Amino acid sequence: MKFATFEHEGKQLVGRVSADGARFFPLPVTSMLDLIERYEQFSAEADTEHPVSLRLDDVRLLAPIPNPRKNIFCVGKNYREHAYEFSKSGYEAGAVAGSEVDDYPAVFTKPATSVVGPNDAVSTHPQITNKVDYEGEIAVVIGRAGRDIKRADAAGYIWGFTIINDVTARDRQKNHRQWFLGKSLDTFCPMGPFIVTSDELRHDELSIRTWVNGELRQDAHTRDLIFDIPTLIEVISAGCTLEPGDIISTGTPAGVGIGFTPPRFLASGDVVEIEVEGIGRLKNHFV
Repeated sequence: MKFATFEHEGKQLVGRVSADGARFFPLPVTSMLDLIERYEQFSAEADTEHPVSLRLDDVRLLAPIPNPRKNIFCVGKNYREHAYEFSKSGYEAGAVAGSEVDDYPAVFTKPATSVVGPNDAVSTHPQITNKVDYEGEIAVVIGRAGRDIKRADAAGYIWGFTIINDVTARDRQKNHRQWFLGKSLDTFCPMGPFIVTSDELRHDELSIRTWVNGELRQDAHTRDLIFDIPTLIEVISAGCTLEPGDIISTGTPAGVGIGFTPPRFLASGDVVEIEVEGIGRLKNHFV
C-alpha cells in the first residue's frame, strides 16, 4: 500500500494513496508514526471503511514523516562508483588512494529539522556555502522496534520505502571532517512523496534515477549497494534500538555534482527530481 502525509484545509492528515497517485483516502490516525505503530488495524480495504477521498490538486503533500522522532540515519559511500568519484573529487577529507571502499558502512545522521516535503523549496544557504550538491537516495522506514537485529531477520523490520535527497554542502562536509554539519542545514532533507509498504516492493529490486534541470545524472539499482539494506539494519541496530518510524537513508549512487570536472554545484533556480520505480518522484526547487 502507498501512504502520504498531506495538508488539507489547514489540517495535517495521513491517507492511503490510490495506485495512480491521484486520490487520497484519509485515515483516522494522528500521524504517519501513529499509522505505523497501529498498522495491523488497517486492512487493504481501509478506504471503503473511510470512503471520503481527496484529489491530488486539493491537497499539499508534506514529507511522509514530517517530524521524525529522532535524527535520520544516513549511509555514505554505499555505491562503489560513487565511492570512487567521491575519493577523486578532492572533497573527501583524508582520502587515501586504494581505500575508496570502506570495510564497514559509514553512518551519520541528519536532524529532523532538515526535513521538507515534495515541491518544497530547498535553501542554498549562500551566506554559508556555495558548494551545494544533491544525492538521490532510497530510504527505509522501520516498522517495529528491535535491537541487535540479525541480517537474516532484517526484512521483517522494514515497514516501507520512501525517497530522500541527501542535500550536502560539500565545503562544510570536507572542512569539518565529520559530515553532520555539511548535511544538516535547514531544508537539506527533502523526503517523499509517499511511503510504499514492503509487501509491495523488495529491498533488492529497487531502481533510482536523479535529474537536475531535466538532465539525467544518476541511474542505479539496489543491486549495486556495497552494503545491502539487511546489512545496514544489522549494523545500525547493534546495541541501538530502532523504533517504528525510524528512517535509514541507504546512500547515493555515482553522478553527484562533485563527480564532474569541474564540479557542477546547485544554484538558485535549479530543480532536482528523484524517481524510484514503485514509489514516485520527489521534486524540489532550490532558492
